[in-house]
Amino acid sequence: MRPVAIFRFSPGDEPGRFAEWLDAHGRPWRLVSLHDGEPVPPDPQAFAGLGMMGGPMSVNDALPWNAPMQALLRAAVAKRVPVIGHCLGGQLLAKALGARVGPARTPEIGWIDVEVCGDDAAREWFGGRRRFATFEWHYEAFALPAGAMRVLTNEHNENQGYVLDGLHVGFQGHVEMTVPIARSWVALSGDELPPASTPTTQAAADILRDLPRRVAALNAVADAVYARWATNLRDGA
Repeated sequence: MRPVAIFRFSPGDEPGRFAEWLDAHGRPWRLVSLHDGEPVPPDPQAFAGLGMMGGPMSVNDALPWNAPMQALLRAAVAKRVPVIGHCLGGQLLAKALGARVGPARTPEIGWIDVEVCGDDAAREWFGGRRRFATFEWHYEAFALPAGAMRVLTNEHNENQGYVLDGLHVGFQGHVEMTVPIARSWVALSGDELPPASTPTTQAAADILRDLPRRVAALNAVADAVYARWATNLRDGA
């Protein structure tokens, strides 16, 4: 069985619930730590699928892995190797497919509500849910790639998630969130978080409030997403 390649762009941006789900369902995976100088693999067909995590950089930065990673993503889409991108990963897939990625209309940090776009998307990708709170931490946002279908939205940034060809999915938020990751990011945030919450940027205390329950609810959403995405993984020797 081919492994799923999980691309990590920055230390601390761990695969979280994504890796937990793969482990629980007997799906092998391989971590590719691009921030440590590990090269971008040349052939997407060496993997059952490609997963990408988040990171503090921009997809518009001139980083050594950026162009090779975008080329790999275009090849994966062309060869129908499923791709899933979380936050920076969703932006990177959109950019690779020719969509604009730039400053968000409104930066979002913390637990933010998103709405599912239609009954079909709710049933197919989100376990029937029409609305849920996801975890966000972003200053940029993506436009939709050509042919992609918007599946998540909210009043702050209209493109919160998209699906392409029923195979590839990109999120603006972090459905992979776990309790340790959330606590780690808050601990490392310095003065990035405000002293008092606004509708789009939360203070540390509000991010951490009732954290286990919030993460458990988001884990249930993520499990539905990963189960649907995994139906198209490319098994084989």
